[in-house]
Amino acid sequence: MSFLENILAAKQAEIAAARNLKPQAELERLAAKREDFRGFAESLARPGVRVIAEIKRASPSLGDIRPDLHPGDLALAYQAGGAAAVSVLTEPAFFKGSAKDLKRAREVVELPVLRKDFILDPYQVYETAAMGADAMLLIVRILDDERLSSLLALAHGVGLETLVEIHDEADAKRIAALDVPVVGINNRDLERFQTDVDRAARLAARLPRGAAVVAASGIRDEADIRKSLATGLRRFLVGETLVKAADPTALLKQWISLPVPQILNS
Repeated sequence: MSFLENILAAKQAEIAAARNLKPQAELERLAAKREDFRGFAESLARPGVRVIAEIKRASPSLGDIRPDLHPGDLALAYQAGGAAAVSVLTEPAFFKGSAKDLKRAREVVELPVLRKDFILDPYQVYETAAMGADAMLLIVRILDDERLSSLLALAHGVGLETLVEIHDEADAKRIAALDVPVVGINNRDLERFQTDVDRAARLAARLPRGAAVVAASGIRDEADIRKSLATGLRRFLVGETLVKAADPTALLKQWISLPVPQILNS
């Protein structure tokens, strides 16, 4: 089985176990009480280099990255560096994340917080709202058209914004008719976890004007940021590099201070 097949099989089992512990009706009640959502797309729309800074303990391809990280401390470092938002991996089996990581990060910062996980089921949408996230990841590759559309509608119905992730031209075609304000282009192939850092720039050219495009995976240094800016990208989701950085605040400030062509500030 591929990395992705293993992750999805584990996720289905995780969802089934979670239903036994907490019925969906209870999550629906908690989600309905939410009134404190922070503007995810609004933050990404502000001028300049915009970075979604990620809290990630491990990954299937790398193993442990920083399993002992403190999500609150890291979130505060990201906020001090000027991050546009914080992304938190909540997948437990392969990324060693949890809802607790997300809650601890969000309670200490004022930034919008993205839940990054493998969302397959309406149960997880209510779960995402109930745990305090402001936005959630939806991966086109793992959802059929009907499920993608229904999860988008449900997310927006409970107040959640979305980052809709694509990887190739086929994914891009599938979202063409949908209302998707923020599109993430994953430079990493989820089947084999191989990364092509130039993929986002190539694929972004095929997306409708007006979509806020976020390049994800493989951004490692200032040279990568500068190269992406030259191709028309100014929004990034960065995890491993920031998690490993001795001073993530300083690194973010360095990136965010880079000049952006005026035409990109939209």
